[in-house]
Amino acid sequence: MTASSDGHGTGLCAGRVVIVTGAGRGLGRAHALAFAAEGAKVVVNDLGVGLDGAGGSSPGPARQVVDEIEAAGGEAVAHGGDIATGAGAAGLIAAALDTYGRLDTLVNNAGFLRDRMLVNLDEDDWDAVLRVHLKGHFLTLKHAAAHWRAETKAGRTPVARVINTSSGAGLLGSVGQGNYSAAKAGIVGLTLVAAAEMGRYGVQVNAIAPAARTRMTEQTFAETMAAPGAGAFDAMAPENVSPLVVWLGSAASDGVTGRVFETEAGRITVMEGWRPGPSVDRGARWSPAEAGEATRKLLAEAGTGLPVYGAR
Repeated sequence: MTASSDGHGTGLCAGRVVIVTGAGRGLGRAHALAFAAEGAKVVVNDLGVGLDGAGGSSPGPARQVVDEIEAAGGEAVAHGGDIATGAGAAGLIAAALDTYGRLDTLVNNAGFLRDRMLVNLDEDDWDAVLRVHLKGHFLTLKHAAAHWRAETKAGRTPVARVINTSSGAGLLGSVGQGNYSAAKAGIVGLTLVAAAEMGRYGVQVNAIAPAARTRMTEQTFAETMAAPGAGAFDAMAPENVSPLVVWLGSAASDGVTGRVFETEAGRITVMEGWRPGPSVDRGARWSPAEAGEATRKLLAEAGTGLPVYGAR
């Protein structure tokens, strides 16, 4: 899609400046390397936290990805700020502008897990996951949008792109991941609003719901995420997701906005979201019993409900 069959870049993002959050490992790292291979200058953001968000403030993971990009002849800079704070998010956008003089694409990817069944889920674990996933997406988007709006008002309408990261858990729910599922569902709502609001500033906003082997998934879905034998296609490699992200982050994706894509292995699916199903209107108020009887008939027409993510 964005590279030749031998894996070398085709220059799809030449001259573009791209921010990738949570880019020290997993999907974020794969995205950063893929953008650089297509000619982009990359701001590699990573706080260096553990799987549960503990620790942090380590420049190691981000710095290692920058070293990989530079060793391959690309350009990149590391950023270790906390994007779930106003100062950290503003500093991230400033890092791109101060280093490269522009910003073209924002990939929101940072996040972590604190899985618990709802009855065992602490308030702090709820807040922490919503903070990084949902608030982190909002704050970087807000500060990037302010820059692009200013560019438009100055007569320099950008060709800007935002790719947010949701999940099958956010689209379908996932047992034991109430905080994560709620955050990822919120990201879809945020994506739709941002796409509607920011189009006038030359900004397209889309979301992906990826499935790949990362620190977050290789334990939760160990069997599904296991690497194959030698020579077999590694369906769960994070690098499989990046080509779509790179294309969405390029000028070539003109006209594509407000969409959600599920992507894994060699498959890309356009997710169609909530659509009206069977309906009935009696033209007057229902009694509770009548509403119940009508609802059961509608449910029978509608068929089965959505599956739970991870239980398919």
